[in-house]
Amino acid sequence: MTKKRKNADAWAQAKKKYRLSAEQIQMAKELGMNPKKFGGLANHKQEPWKAPLPDFIEDLYLKRFRRDRPLDRDAKS
Repeated sequence: MTKKRKNADAWAQAKKKYRLSAEQIQMAKELGMNPKKFGGLANHKQEPWKAPLPDFIEDLYLKRFRRDRPLDRDAKS
């Protein structure tokens, strides 16, 4: 398997396992997050002070890029 294929598989598995939307996956990619490390971030049931992973990704994205959604790269102007 090529490196790109393995990386795409990791993102697809993370999307399914942590119930993330395509938009949240795009946000996580833009933030430079590693899908293999999501297990430690998504531990909000044992550590109640943590936010659920989808909310955490959205909050980080808002703080870093000062917008609530990723730019639509497919839109043609």
